[in-house]
Amino acid sequence: MEKLIYHVDVNSAFLSWEAARRVEAGEADLRLIPSAIGGDREKRTGVILAKSIPAKKFGVKTGEPVGMALRKCPDLYLARPDFKLYERNSRRFMDICRRYAPVVEKYSIDECFLDMSGTSLIYPDPVAIAHEIKDTIRDELGFTVNIGISRNKILAKMASDFEKPDRVHTLFPEEVPAKMWPMPVRELFSIGRATAERLETANIRTIGELAAMELGRLQFLVGNKMGTMLHDYANGIDDSPVLAQPEEAKGYSNSTTLEEDVTEFEQANVILLALTDSVSARMRADGVKACCISVTVRSNDFKDRSHQKKLEEATDITAEIYEIVKQLFAELWDGKTPLRLLGVAVTDISREDYVQQSLFFDEKREKARKIDKAVDNIRGRYGTDAISRGSAYGLSSRVGSKHKAQIELEQEKKNKKTY
Repeated sequence: MEKLIYHVDVNSAFLSWEAARRVEAGEADLRLIPSAIGGDREKRTGVILAKSIPAKKFGVKTGEPVGMALRKCPDLYLARPDFKLYERNSRRFMDICRRYAPVVEKYSIDECFLDMSGTSLIYPDPVAIAHEIKDTIRDELGFTVNIGISRNKILAKMASDFEKPDRVHTLFPEEVPAKMWPMPVRELFSIGRATAERLETANIRTIGELAAMELGRLQFLVGNKMGTMLHDYANGIDDSPVLAQPEEAKGYSNSTTLEEDVTEFEQANVILLALTDSVSARMRADGVKACCISVTVRSNDFKDRSHQKKLEEATDITAEIYEIVKQLFAELWDGKTPLRLLGVAVTDISREDYVQQSLFFDEKREKARKIDKAVDNIRGRYGTDAISRGSAYGLSSRVGSKHKAQIELEQEKKNKKTY
């Protein structure tokens, strides 16, 4: 039985969901004007989480600071994030997908994979049924999706990123040379900016050139594990299954490749706090704690170094994790070599509620837990940019504002689990 995989991706999800709600209430459609989700227009702070097609024509980009977006498009309409709305619409469109597919894997809040293998007797035309799923979501819920179709997950995902919005595309293995190989190498799934620049410097500019590259040379450029994965992806090879239930996380991490090298400890600490904040919040959301903390840095000569510490007691408290992160970073970096990447990770995950008891009440720790709970509640209601921890840790916001957009965008990516 040949595998048949669909990738369903909501078009500009956060903006589409807000627009659909307003249209249903008789208001104007945000998708038809220069508009975006995220940030505070008056303070010109925060990050763009999603933008309309008219806003894109002005050069507005997902992940950039609001102030920059407003300079490009002064009339940009900004709507605040509403994560309860997003979760509700995420469930609704995936419920429609489950009407058709035996197995549905939630990949992120606005994406899912469908394993349609073995459904040919029910749905003899895979393209026609993809159009039916797409149109059902549009007609019932008021927003559009793209659907990519192939024999595996990587090609289905690549196909769904072709022309948007409201489209169905195929990328079967026999179509890879014509449809995928001419694309720029940076368009291949999982290739970040730094990796793309390294490949382009080596005159590898298309996915086809990457696919034809000698594996050993590619591994020399980007490392053995990454090289093998990119070589497989470029050749359309992927045997990962569509999972009905998500696997439990073995660890949580977040990292960011910086537009400008970090050269000062104050700069680094602002970024490390934001990374720690995102990692610990994800742990609390999943009800888990970690017993091992690590910090990774990459210097501007592309050399990676990391340092980790085992804990006697598992924790999910941002303040505790951040203190250890600062210690590890201070031991890891001499303050002289410019850094282009910073990362924070936690492993040895504990899912038990047991906490080592002390004979004395730890007032400082209890206060930190209450702060975390309050911050999580505020962000759950008003969005991730509604409150910042920087001032509470004596950190200057002037060195962190430029990197905040990068870190929040990286966090969106981390919410999409890799396969």
